[in-house]
Amino acid sequence: MTALDSRVAAPADPAPDGAPPHGRRRPARHGRDNRTAYLMIAPMVVLLAVFVMWPLVYSLYLSTFKISFYTEPEFVGLDFYQYVLESPRFWESIWVGLYYAVLTVPTGIVIALLLASFIKTLSRRAASYMKTTVYLPAVVSTVVASVLFVFMYQDDGVVNAMLGVLNHGPVNWLNDPSYALPAIAVPGIWLSFGVTTLILLAGLLDIPENYYESAQLDGAGFFQRLFRITIPLLKNVLLYLLVTGFTLAIQLFELPLIMTNGGPVDATMTPNLYIFASFRDLTPYATSFSLTASLMLFVVLGAISLVIFRLVNSDKAIDG
Repeated sequence: MTALDSRVAAPADPAPDGAPPHGRRRPARHGRDNRTAYLMIAPMVVLLAVFVMWPLVYSLYLSTFKISFYTEPEFVGLDFYQYVLESPRFWESIWVGLYYAVLTVPTGIVIALLLASFIKTLSRRAASYMKTTVYLPAVVSTVVASVLFVFMYQDDGVVNAMLGVLNHGPVNWLNDPSYALPAIAVPGIWLSFGVTTLILLAGLLDIPENYYESAQLDGAGFFQRLFRITIPLLKNVLLYLLVTGFTLAIQLFELPLIMTNGGPVDATMTPNLYIFASFRDLTPYATSFSLTASLMLFVVLGAISLVIFRLVNSDKAIDG
């Protein structure tokens, strides 16, 4: 018998104690892990399907009908999409929302980054006090903040009083198309920068200190460490803040509604406020038009988020 025959004829090694018989294999570990993960995300998937996906699909269906509370729905196809796309006020509201987002989001991130960098240098007790203080605007009601800033912007308000000290005349902040939206942007930044500061502070604390120590030994200054270490390692956090910030800023509703009601001459007419005004219109197609405008705004927000994702590429997390 040759060596090859002896190897073929040799009996197989006995299975170790407790091992399954030949041909029967235990489920792979990753398979069990996948089932566990699916079970954990199942409730959220169900909630998304019921409260997000199904309403979205049903809204797409309803947008093809002329809806009236007094007559039967009439199928009109894509007519309302054409009406929305041809509406100058809709696109003007989109530009107003973008302008407001450009005013508030980058400014809020810069202020929050500087403040988070300052808090990082404090002692634990002082940092805890500062974090609580910074977060306070986030718990203030938007309605309260709107009314407060309306009083501040009046002719005899605090803002014009400060301008009077500098020998400048009073400015009609909320009734001038050039100043109305920037005036609304100030409370918008104030209400949101607390949460942004805490998010950036968490990102800063996740950066290993030895990176900064090595940079200081090499003679790197503050701005070199900022642009070579801090900002690159905060890219994922900044991407999140930019996407969520622009998405929420373009959908601004309460501040312009209370402070200016979209005026003067639509200078603060944001998309959500325009959709709300369209829904209150007395025309028979107001419901269908506002519904279609909402879906078009959804597409615009998705396109803006896609542009931001393309401009700011996310990186893998770096363990400290």
